[in-house]
Amino acid sequence: MENVHLAVEEDDLYSGYNDYNPTFDSEELENDVGFQQAVRTSHGRRPPMTAKFPGTAIGGRPLVSSFGSRIPMASSMGRPMTGAVQDGTARPMTAVRAAGYSSSLMRGSTFDPLGQSKGPAPPLEVKNEDTAEEKIKILEKKVNDLIEESCMAQSIGALQLALEKAKEAGRKERALIRQREASGNTEHINLDLTYSGEVIKQGSNMTTMATSISTQLHRQYEQKKAVLLNLANQYANNEMYPEALNSYHVIVKNKMFTNAGRLKVNMANIYFKQKNYPKAIKFYRMALDQISNAHKELRIKIMQNIGVVFVRLGQYSDAITSFEHIMTESPNIKTGFNLILCYYAVGDRERMKKAFQKLISVPLGIDDEDKYIPASDDPSSNMVTEAIKNDKLHQMERDLKVLAEKYIMTAAKLIAPAIETSFASGFDWCVDMVKCSLYVELANDLEINKAITYLRQKDFNQAVETLKTFEKKDSRVKSAAATNLSFLYFLEKEYDQADRYADLAMNADRYNPAALINKGNTVFVKKDYEKAAEFYKEALRNDSSCTEALYNLGLSYNRLNRFEEGLDCFLKLHSILRNSPEVMYQLAHLYEQLGDPQQAIEWLMQVISTTPTDPHVLAKLGKLHDDEGDKSQAFQYYSESFRYFPSNIDVIEWLGAYYIETQFCEKAIQYFERATLIQPNCVKWQLIVASCYRRSGNYQRALETYKEIHRRFPENVECLRFLVRLSTDMGLKEVQEYATKLKKVEKMKELREQRVKSGRENSARGRREGSTGSAGEYSGRSSSSSTKGERLSAKMRSLPGSNEPYEASSQKELDASYVDPLGPQMDRPKTGAKKPVDDDDFADEDLGDDLLPE
Repeated sequence: MENVHLAVEEDDLYSGYNDYNPTFDSEELENDVGFQQAVRTSHGRRPPMTAKFPGTAIGGRPLVSSFGSRIPMASSMGRPMTGAVQDGTARPMTAVRAAGYSSSLMRGSTFDPLGQSKGPAPPLEVKNEDTAEEKIKILEKKVNDLIEESCMAQSIGALQLALEKAKEAGRKERALIRQREASGNTEHINLDLTYSGEVIKQGSNMTTMATSISTQLHRQYEQKKAVLLNLANQYANNEMYPEALNSYHVIVKNKMFTNAGRLKVNMANIYFKQKNYPKAIKFYRMALDQISNAHKELRIKIMQNIGVVFVRLGQYSDAITSFEHIMTESPNIKTGFNLILCYYAVGDRERMKKAFQKLISVPLGIDDEDKYIPASDDPSSNMVTEAIKNDKLHQMERDLKVLAEKYIMTAAKLIAPAIETSFASGFDWCVDMVKCSLYVELANDLEINKAITYLRQKDFNQAVETLKTFEKKDSRVKSAAATNLSFLYFLEKEYDQADRYADLAMNADRYNPAALINKGNTVFVKKDYEKAAEFYKEALRNDSSCTEALYNLGLSYNRLNRFEEGLDCFLKLHSILRNSPEVMYQLAHLYEQLGDPQQAIEWLMQVISTTPTDPHVLAKLGKLHDDEGDKSQAFQYYSESFRYFPSNIDVIEWLGAYYIETQFCEKAIQYFERATLIQPNCVKWQLIVASCYRRSGNYQRALETYKEIHRRFPENVECLRFLVRLSTDMGLKEVQEYATKLKKVEKMKELREQRVKSGRENSARGRREGSTGSAGEYSGRSSSSSTKGERLSAKMRSLPGSNEPYEASSQKELDASYVDPLGPQMDRPKTGAKKPVDDDDFADEDLGDDLLPE
């Protein structure tokens, strides 16, 4: 009360408040020992016999009754005692203490029922991590965390990281076992006891301890099993099969593991991957024996694996037994398809038909697609429908349906030629069966596949007739058939028909990207590249993954000289088709057009890495290196191109010119002689061969070559000039003969040129005058000139050695079987006694560059 300040008494406003009943006098209760002891005791028990009561001396004896019981003592207010505890501690009055009341606290302190004046609570006691129990708990947590990290790494495809985490978990788990052994507690039994499966119980007083040990053993064994199982799985995922099998064996041979059959399935799968099929069958059968009939689906899957292994062994009868049992107990699409394959392998037509009927009657367990269509105007139900339209479950249903259709289509295409005398009747039977099943829409697809089979058999007319039957059917099938017809006519270069069916396919289904591509192709061949690009863009808007549209769009941009846009198209396509040589070649071509030959060379090198024997790509690399001035690299790539394709005239011409430039005319001869074999009517190559002989000093062979050229091409002026010069140089008697022929040929050439010139002038004059008479005059002069030219030509053909017509020789007259066309080197004729000849004039004046490759 010392903290209470009284106000100055002005008037007696609070009179009567101090008047109270003496019964409620709480000041004396503090001095009442019996009351205070009753307040501090618990459960209402009285104080023990040794308690000190008021009025007894220290060490005095308490009052007892004649029966030995304690005499209850009343408080000063006549309240009975509530009792005392045996240890002498006072029982608190919980009704008062819970409210925060204490008479001792009321004096000299403020009212604080929540104890806020005592300050903050003491800090929590820090765990001592040095104890064996805490160390074991920490190690257990680390092992579990490593197992989780290993599983997460496997889920994202980081198989090597998952294996490392699994190994780390194994090391931590062994350290945990050592820690448990070192702790010495009875609960931390050595983990070897978990493999022995023996727990010794001595007497009924050991029951609680045995239960605790059993629980601890089970927990330790589960952790050990988890570590080993995860490690075995990671070994198997990383194709470390021996290590995985060892880990599985450690788990399976333990008697406490009750699910050994499941792990034997994993072991059998590993033997299957190792192609150890007999042992795989053994473990599958062991697993089948250890798994109860309650797990029906698991047993069906194991039997399906057994059937697949029998197929790999070629034991089709045993495989048929397994698959037939599955189709009887729990039919599914995959097993039905495998059963058809086995019947096809043994050639059983009737059972193939029955198996196909079973296949198309397998229930998929998929709800009708109509439930995903909004059926009412209720916004809440429509919202639910939109939510489930593309959820995971619906996607799984779609995937299952697509897989079933794929198996049915493949089975029909497989057995159609085998179940009947002809594949057409077999397809018809399959179509009839499919029309009576749940897969009615597949009947039209089978008909289209029938047309494609006709194409593979090169029966174009039957394919077209089959596809034309779809013109009056529903839009989807009609669009697919018209697309195929457009493609066929495009391959046949009947572009009008291809354009017609492309329009038909687009009208039936405007969102068909294949139809849009065919339409764009028909426009592309008409050189309307802008319009073709629009069709390709529309196809990409309908299907962004349509690689054909993207490729053709890039070609269109290339033809329009929009190289940057074309480059963007092919770069996008390259990100989709990483190893497509066509795409990489187009990128190289575009970089060459943009003036970046180094980038073009890099892309062509990537093409060579995928197709190292492509002669055209090698020739392109040679050309780019030649343009960059790197003759040695160019020669290497041109030589490789010639080795793979020795009929490319451009490559042959470059290699011959390279040897001439490097003064190896003898080596150039073999390339130009091959050019004469490829183009026997082109006099250019034969003249170059003769020139190579002459420059290499083999004049006799050069003379023979020129004579052969003159025999085949008697009106060739260059050949006659070289014959005259060589004959003069070698002192031959045929000089005058060749000189006479040369003069006649040159004269005939001049007359022909004059006739052509005069004809052009008269034609122009006739158009200007427009008169009939002058036109008739011009016609007469032209006829006279023509008659004169024919007479001269006849005289040239009657010359000695020229009795064969121009280009009359055939390839058979050339001897292409020789090895060395040059033969032995001949000595240069001695011309010292004759008039000296200027070698430079002879070599350079009349040959010119026209005899060499451009």
